[in-house]
Amino acid sequence: MTLIGRTRARGVETLTLDSPANRNALSAALVGELADALTDCGKDGDVRAVLLTHTGNTFCAGADLRDPPDPDALVNLLRQITELPRPVVARVTGHVRAGGLGLLGACDIAAASTTATFAFTEVRIGVAPAVISLPLLPRTDPRALARYYLTGERFDAAEAARIGLLTATGDDPDAVLEPILDGLRRSSPQALSETKRLLTAKVLQTFDRDAAPLTALSARMFASADAREGMTAFLERRDPPWVL
Repeated sequence: MTLIGRTRARGVETLTLDSPANRNALSAALVGELADALTDCGKDGDVRAVLLTHTGNTFCAGADLRDPPDPDALVNLLRQITELPRPVVARVTGHVRAGGLGLLGACDIAAASTTATFAFTEVRIGVAPAVISLPLLPRTDPRALARYYLTGERFDAAEAARIGLLTATGDDPDAVLEPILDGLRRSSPQALSETKRLLTAKVLQTFDRDAAPLTALSARMFASADAREGMTAFLERRDPPWVL
């Protein structure tokens, strides 16, 4: 079963997260397929830009708790999006949670419908938003991240745009993206690649400095007693014992 849909129109390759059984969660299989698709896009001279979108009412529910990807694989995927010599644009019409926000942070441009919602839910299941911080910390308002990382609160698309998680939002994300994709189609492939390199330099410095310790932190926390209880409580649809 294919978990990543692929279509192309006028140089824009659309990669669609299509794993409805787990709300497009980041399973080991989905991460692997998405990485392979991005590799193909990076090698194909006819691809001007990549559009990352989804089926269903959830862009990405975060890590698949039943089949989580290896932390190194997730780091590599986020770095691959950041380093890809093509602009990567996210199109969101549904909800985004935890690791899914890392995908948005790695993308160069992100647009969402006004009905989309967002939350860093890691703390509520006993882990930390470790690996996804690699693209998020350099690009997102630090005071806002402190609030949403620590509380797990849900916030809307307008707030996501205000704090730098999104580029733009609107009732119709396709209308929002139309001039953006038109601009990319009018731009020199060489110029796009070099301009993206300028824009991502500080993000990649964060990967170089912090990827190893954050990967270790993620592995340690997912193996903890709190994480086991938090994930069990989540799957059983009940509160973990630390809820007051």
